[in-house]
Amino acid sequence: MCYIRDHMQWSNEEEEAARKKVKENSAVQVLLEEQVKFEREASKYWNIFYKIHKNKFFKDRNWLLREFPEILSFDQKTEEKARESSWDHVKNSATNCFSRMYCPNVPEEKSHYVKSSGSSEGQSKTESDFSNLDSEKHKKGPMKTELFPGSNASFRILEVGCGAGNSVFPILNTLQNSPESFLYCCDFASGAVELVKSHSSYRAAQCFAFVHDVCDDGLPYPFPDGILDVILLVFVLSSIHPDRMQDVVNRLSNLLKPGGMLLFRDYGRYDKTQLRFKKGRCLSENFYVRGDGTRAYFFTKGEVHSMFCKASLDEKQNLVDHRLQVNRKKQVKMHRVWVQGKFQKPLHQTQNSSNMVSTLLSQD
Repeated sequence: MCYIRDHMQWSNEEEEAARKKVKENSAVQVLLEEQVKFEREASKYWNIFYKIHKNKFFKDRNWLLREFPEILSFDQKTEEKARESSWDHVKNSATNCFSRMYCPNVPEEKSHYVKSSGSSEGQSKTESDFSNLDSEKHKKGPMKTELFPGSNASFRILEVGCGAGNSVFPILNTLQNSPESFLYCCDFASGAVELVKSHSSYRAAQCFAFVHDVCDDGLPYPFPDGILDVILLVFVLSSIHPDRMQDVVNRLSNLLKPGGMLLFRDYGRYDKTQLRFKKGRCLSENFYVRGDGTRAYFFTKGEVHSMFCKASLDEKQNLVDHRLQVNRKKQVKMHRVWVQGKFQKPLHQTQNSSNMVSTLLSQD
């Protein structure tokens, strides 16, 4: 039987043991020619991974909204609060029934969805045909010279490295009553994208899944720069070669609109995954290759800060999440370590310049 304890701090002895283990398992590195092969054929290894495991390997990330409420648009946050308030009213009314032996008519909870459901249906008809310029929205506003998936949306999210959709579908389930929101999701493994598009919960009216290699700076996205409200980068950057990470983050920063948020979560230094690697699996410092050819890097809080600030983003959150997993039966303790951050694109260029100057000064 396993149990988990959150926000655990390591003792000096535990941290020293982890440091020693990493030093041991990185003493022998993979040959350079092999490293080149893993880099060149990265998409091949991930395609094999999804061909074998399909959508059964990872669990749905139902924790996303708890950690990243920024995924919701302002209107949807307001609606969620109103719904919670209405539900509290329903519960209070039901409680009063027993105390007063009388209960007034309480509207059914589903009545709060009537307006949203109608809007969602209308959005489906609009988004399914990007060439339709006769909607009321286009008649009232300026004519768009170029349409793209999600061009009619007012709140846009991109998930980078969507895999089989373990973030996509929890998000889509939340957005189904928010027709103004649109979700883009991409992966460079075509097999993963096909799994997303073939899923029964995939809705082309509110989601666009596409194959994309974020390391290819010359490869255009299916939408313009500067239009995204949120970018989700969860357990993805760690699979990219450290030498290419900064360029990837810089490019993603360009996709955000002023005030847009990049939400990050990934492996932290000395996570149990890093400690489990055997000798001969290390590619470079804190960067490893698994037996199936996929790779993983393990970050520090400082590295994350430096990378996103260099991309001209303001740090709103940057923390190390320590958790302890204990298998009582086997008497084994395992430390999980993740780094989580929220980084915002400045509203004005002056803020942007000031942020860059302060970052450079801190490095001197």
